Amino acid sequence: MFGSLGMPELIVIFVIALIIFGPRKLPELGKSLGKSIAEFKRASNELKSTLEEEIRMEEQKTKQEEAAKAVQASQASLPPVSDVPPAYDSAHKADKTA
Repeated sequence: MFGSLGMPELIVIFVIALIIFGPRKLPELGKSLGKSIAEFKRASNELKSTLEEEIRMEEQKTKQEEAAKAVQASQASLPPVSDVPPAYDSAHKADKTA
């Protein structure tokens, strides 16, 4: 339940807390401790989700940059595009000379 704490240890802790704080104050302390633990869990879950979202956004950004680099590399390796197809250009030149 609480890791390595067994039932005898929990009873000793409860008795010591009862002696120190008294029977009237102990329920208030338990309630405030429970609220504190719940608030800590909520804050840690919120932090965890924020970090996961940031990591996911960074991965997407990296993938987009890699895709853009790949597109640029593929466009750089293509031969220059001419307005006139090569076969038409040479045939057209032959007609003009004749």
